[in-house]
Amino acid sequence: MSKMDESLKVKIGGINFENPVLVAGGTFGYGEEYSQLIDVNELGGIVTKTVTMEPREGSLPPRLAETPAGLLNAIGLENPGVEAFLKTKLPFLQKLNTRIIVNIAGEEKEDYFHVGERLNQSEGIDGLEVNISCPNVQRGGFILGTDPELVLSLVKGLKNVVDFPLIVKLTPNVTDIVEIAQAAEEGGADALSLINTLWGMAIDVERRKPKLGNITGGLSGPAIKPVAVRIVWQVFRKVDLPIIGMGGIMNAEDALEFILAGASAIAIGTANLVDPQTPLKVKEGIKEYLKKKGISNFRELIGKVNIN
Repeated sequence: MSKMDESLKVKIGGINFENPVLVAGGTFGYGEEYSQLIDVNELGGIVTKTVTMEPREGSLPPRLAETPAGLLNAIGLENPGVEAFLKTKLPFLQKLNTRIIVNIAGEEKEDYFHVGERLNQSEGIDGLEVNISCPNVQRGGFILGTDPELVLSLVKGLKNVVDFPLIVKLTPNVTDIVEIAQAAEEGGADALSLINTLWGMAIDVERRKPKLGNITGGLSGPAIKPVAVRIVWQVFRKVDLPIIGMGGIMNAEDALEFILAGASAIAIGTANLVDPQTPLKVKEGIKEYLKKKGISNFRELIGKVNIN
């Protein structure tokens, strides 16, 4: 491996990543869907679509609506359930030479525990991303993720039933996200994912109806990047956990903003729907930046935004 490739390695929550460029949950399916479009083994890691205890049909269509510089989605965590995931999705992921992070969610704390216990018996999984922040379902994680005491209790309970590192994905739809992050840290989280989508709505003025079947949904894409960068910077200064930054990353410069704000890795989401090659282009762009600036390792940049 070249020296420049070595310069991209990073360890987050006990997981060794070959590079800091991941793909975000919900935008990359279960890996196989994109495997004909890009070399998925070149990614630092794949965060899967959400897995729940029982199968979910998801929200009523329409499920997507474009907005200026963004995308509203209300998928509703559609997935086949944990048993089907283990039988039909995990075998493909186990063959890959990249880190596999399984995103999990539930309506009650016990749902998370059940999914975690089932996954804990399987090989080929490197960590869990705990989705306590989805704004397009009526119950469950969205409520859990806004209450510090519930977050602490959930994370602590999961730590008792799984051996995987836990990456807790937080919602920006709260008054004080630092308080939530600190609760996750106290509960034993190994890392944080920042941020999930912003809660939004769009209306078709001709029909005078919401553009989403669910009425509201999660806003992603470049429109939310300044909010996401601010939150990463804010949490980095107060919480002693590695951060995976996400929210509107379209190119290497966007990714570097998150790293300078305090992210130890980044995840590409909506951009995958625009250009599936984006994660690999971002990885190459970071390498080029390091070479141009004479920086030996990207980790030298983490949290090094010059405020003074």
